[in-house]
Amino acid sequence: MAPKPEVDYDRHGRTYTRHRRADPRIAARIKAALGEAETVLNVGAGTGSYEPAGRRVLAVEPSATMRAQRPPGAAPAIEARAEALPFEDDSFDAAMASVTIHHWPEQAAGLAEMRRVARGPVVVFSFDLPALPPWQWELLREPIELELPRFRAIEEVEAGLGGRTRIERIPTPADCADGFFEAFWNRPEALLDPRLRACQSIWELLEPGEEERIVERLGAALEAGEWDAAHGHLREQESFDGALRLVVSEP
Repeated sequence: MAPKPEVDYDRHGRTYTRHRRADPRIAARIKAALGEAETVLNVGAGTGSYEPAGRRVLAVEPSATMRAQRPPGAAPAIEARAEALPFEDDSFDAAMASVTIHHWPEQAAGLAEMRRVARGPVVVFSFDLPALPPWQWELLREPIELELPRFRAIEEVEAGLGGRTRIERIPTPADCADGFFEAFWNRPEALLDPRLRACQSIWELLEPGEEERIVERLGAALEAGEWDAAHGHLREQESFDGALRLVVSEP
């Protein structure tokens, strides 16, 4: 099975805001990484999750569907792509990208563009897929394997940004408000809801019928008590040190 080159967010993103909201603990980490920046470019901004309050933010988002779902009072958004940002060098104090770089057809070019237009820090919130919970690899392996080619190694993201870089780990809270894939490390039954899965691009990579088969497998493991027998201890944890990463580049 070959992954689709891109997820069509003009179709896939119609109900994105229903389950994809900024988690305040993750947002605090992103805000801290942006430092004292007053002007921030949010690249691949989607509906505006994780845009810091109190800063002058400009969003770049190629999907009209996603731009239309930005809430009232959100930062202004323009249609453009990460690989060709329509700004002069050093136009912003900082640049950020949240859960988006795996959608960029030319990821290295997009990262270089972010570094080019930012005078200060560039902050990328992404995932290190090999560090996903073991049970997700066990029961949901097919879509994860299709995602792997789209998610470059975190060290490649670091190298693509250049400058003085660091990688920060972010624990995923037990009650994470953002409905990305790993957020349900201790709440697997939530993934049985097709409305939730519709807001996770990973399922869009599968061939017709595969999603239903995989979800049925997860449901059977839950109903039989197999998931709780092997992984039920996760329900007692406050957070999980898994795949969430911040890559921060300073000039």
